[in-house]
Amino acid sequence: MATPNLKVDKSQRVDAKRNGWRTVGLTAILGIGLIVFVFPFYWLLVASTRKSTDVFSKTPHMIPGTELFNNIRNLMTNTQFGDAIVNSLIVSVTYVIVGGVICSLAGYAFAQYRFRGRNILFALVIGVMALPSQVTLVPLFKMMLSFGWLGTYQALILPDLALPFGVFLMRQAMSTFPTSIVEAARIDGAGEVRIFGTIVLPTMKPTLAALAIFMFLGRWNDFVYPLVITRTPEQYTLPVALATLQGANTTDYGQLLAGTTISILPVLILFLFLQKEFVSGMTAGSVKE
Repeated sequence: MATPNLKVDKSQRVDAKRNGWRTVGLTAILGIGLIVFVFPFYWLLVASTRKSTDVFSKTPHMIPGTELFNNIRNLMTNTQFGDAIVNSLIVSVTYVIVGGVICSLAGYAFAQYRFRGRNILFALVIGVMALPSQVTLVPLFKMMLSFGWLGTYQALILPDLALPFGVFLMRQAMSTFPTSIVEAARIDGAGEVRIFGTIVLPTMKPTLAALAIFMFLGRWNDFVYPLVITRTPEQYTLPVALATLQGANTTDYGQLLAGTTISILPVLILFLFLQKEFVSGMTAGSVKE
């Protein structure tokens, strides 16, 4: 009479053992992936604390050295690195704030309004996403030249404020917001600005966080456009300032890697601060209710 119970217990033990090995294997794979992902950043940190000659030594150095402050001091002496940090922060933060508002307004209009030509305009937005940024480089330069904006903040901030990907992302997220709530607010006498700012936008925080990270990262790391637009070292952004350390014959990689380490800190801090919203925002709008 006890035989069925023994078979059930044995089956449960086999399943538990199988799940245990599966967990161990999955943990091992994730651990290896974590090491592969973190190692370049660790090497970057180590290399920034050593002399340039140590970076290409036959014996790899995996322990931090003592040259970090010397590299930073030389970096500040040889480049306008402080000005580059300020320029990048002003350009990137302003671009994220203003661009986020514009993309949100455009996404709200595409998602909640029904007007003639809406689908054609949205198709144009999708089409612009397929264009490489190099295509617009020459026209933008001519525009900034004709406006007299070369070497100014507005030349670095204003173009591409209505980021096509941002408009697409906000439109997809706002399409999931119930239209009945918007219509009920209109019946109650709420204006469109109030509906957008106090009802719709607060529910889009995860998507806004994801958009902010994408926009900040894109503008912070942009190199070609600021290189063309800026005129003097005082106007350089971080990527352009770091590029000046690469000489035709010699390059001080200690200084270059120290500057690179400093340049990734704001992006890392922003991502750590918004990581939960970022993950939620990437799935927002993927399923329409």
